[in-house]
Amino acid sequence: MHTPDRQGTPQPMQRFPPRTLAILAALAAAAALGIAYASEIWGELVPCALCLVERWPYRIVIALGLLAAIAPSRLVVPLLVLIIVALLADAAVADVHVGVEFQWWPSPLPECAAPHITGSIAERLASMPARPSKPCDEPTFLIPFLPLSMAAMNMLFALAVAAALALGMSIRKGAR
Repeated sequence: MHTPDRQGTPQPMQRFPPRTLAILAALAAAAALGIAYASEIWGELVPCALCLVERWPYRIVIALGLLAAIAPSRLVVPLLVLIIVALLADAAVADVHVGVEFQWWPSPLPECAAPHITGSIAERLASMPARPSKPCDEPTFLIPFLPLSMAAMNMLFALAVAAALALGMSIRKGAR
């Protein structure tokens, strides 16, 4: 790929250093988790079980990104590939979540189903969590005028970061 200079002459695009890409991926994952936690704390949004599963790939991306920042050079690119795989896995889980929200299929997690009431009311009240859970098929919209649920935004974000990483890795330094 080439970008024109001031005189309009195409110049080869510079390749992003793999360690820089790894650190940027870790920062993007940390930002995604930060937004999720902030929406819980300040937005008082309750995550469902699928929302909590969607956070695990971001934790893996952070760990792999930090590992790639200190790993020997020969391991950085394979770690970046694993980061992209983790982001695609997150997008897949988010896709399942969006399908559950649209009621295209039931949730694969038993926590998302309606509870089975057994025992006395006192036993049931004693076993209830301190914070109520949210059903997985009820979408949460973070931005009022944007008709995308948080699960859909997560899917798009994970795909965008994975695509940006793949593009950053594919740009060649200089003309060959």
